[in-house]
Amino acid sequence: MLGKVAVVGAGNVGATAAQRLAEKSLARTVVMIDVVEGVPQGKALDQWQSGPIEGFDTRIVGTNGYDEAAGAELFLVTAGIARKPGMSRDDLVKTNAGIVRSVAKEIARVAPASIIIVVSNPLDVMCYVAMKASGFPRERVIGMAGVLDTARYRMFLAEAMAVSVDDIQAMVLGGHGDTMVPLVSYTTVSGIPVSQLLARDRLDAILDRTRNGGAEIVSYLKTGSAYYAPSAAAVQMVEAIALDKRRILPCSAWLQGEFGLRDVFCGVPCKLGRTGLERIVEIELTDAERAELAQSAEAVRATQAVVDAG
Repeated sequence: MLGKVAVVGAGNVGATAAQRLAEKSLARTVVMIDVVEGVPQGKALDQWQSGPIEGFDTRIVGTNGYDEAAGAELFLVTAGIARKPGMSRDDLVKTNAGIVRSVAKEIARVAPASIIIVVSNPLDVMCYVAMKASGFPRERVIGMAGVLDTARYRMFLAEAMAVSVDDIQAMVLGGHGDTMVPLVSYTTVSGIPVSQLLARDRLDAILDRTRNGGAEIVSYLKTGSAYYAPSAAAVQMVEAIALDKRRILPCSAWLQGEFGLRDVFCGVPCKLGRTGLERIVEIELTDAERAELAQSAEAVRATQAVVDAG
């Protein structure tokens, strides 16, 4: 358990993540920060009062500033505008870059030794903004993307094969968007290669649905985006760090030569423990997967350049 975790943004993703953090008792205090007066205070009070029913003692506090979060060991950054129908993640870049830049500076001010997990979109580029604005090393700025994308991939596979999702082992790398790279070569069902269980055309359809998983939900909601699965994915990362579990999860990390890539945030297998990113695990990829990963990284790099130019 951590002493204090802060969630920046009291919207659907942030508020749901705060509730999950409390229910899992991952911190003694969860501070929820939002610029809208009254919203984080009201939601936090409501959540805290669910403690006697859900069986947690975590104190949830809402605030419009960062002083309440002073000394927090970890910040979960969900702030930013959400996608609307027809809007790509990259359409969000300039507005959300300004928001995340301001947030990261405040985090560095009140908790200079903390770890930042970024959830704001476009994810990989917002990690870049947060790292530059905070001045934190790459070990303490990580993005939540691959955990969510992998969950979607596993669920779609489970549905297609009518098997338990527990038996599906998989990993999705690359940028969090249309160029993500589901690793078919590492996808198994209780150790059985998925290629032996699904025809290639059905598998290709699942890969496409995975890449468009967020957009599919946006198309239904019309005025919002996904938040139940994203909050669960973010909290899984917090849990790995808070409990020093040293889990290997697909996360967006600042690459410095791994997989032949440098100076770009991209989803790769990451070992997470109490200090944050403990190691990037380089695995063997097929030639096609390596090419797709490089292409995905270049797409992220192009958007990073937009931020630098802006």
